[in-house]
Order: sequence, then structure tokens, then C-alpha cells
Amino acid sequence: MSAPDDTTDRVRRKRMEIFAFLFLTAVVMPVLAVGTVGSYGLGVWIYQMFAGPPGPPPSPH
Repeated sequence: MSAPDDTTDRVRRKRMEIFAFLFLTAVVMPVLAVGTVGSYGLGVWIYQMFAGPPGPPPSPH
């Protein structure tokens, strides 16, 4: 009989989809967000080490 196997497969697939959704929303997306913001901040920091801080140049007095 394929009916019980089909039901078991559906339940297993639904569980895996819920697990995948929770894993993506609780682990992958926060890691990507922190990595993106952190790498942008590091890039700005390295750029400012060479180009100087933002703002007008100092007056020549």
C-alpha cells in the first residue's frame, strides 16, 4: 500500500520545510546581515585610513 508511505513522506517533507525555514530565518539571515554590515564598516575604516576622515580639509592657518 502506498497510502501510508505517501502520508509519511508528506509529514517528513513538511517537517524538513519548517526546519529549513527556521534555519534560514534564525541562522543564515542574521549571519549574512552581520557579515554585510561588518564588511562594509571594515571597508570604510580601511578607506579612511588612506583617504583621511570625512569633512572639509583643514584650514591653512
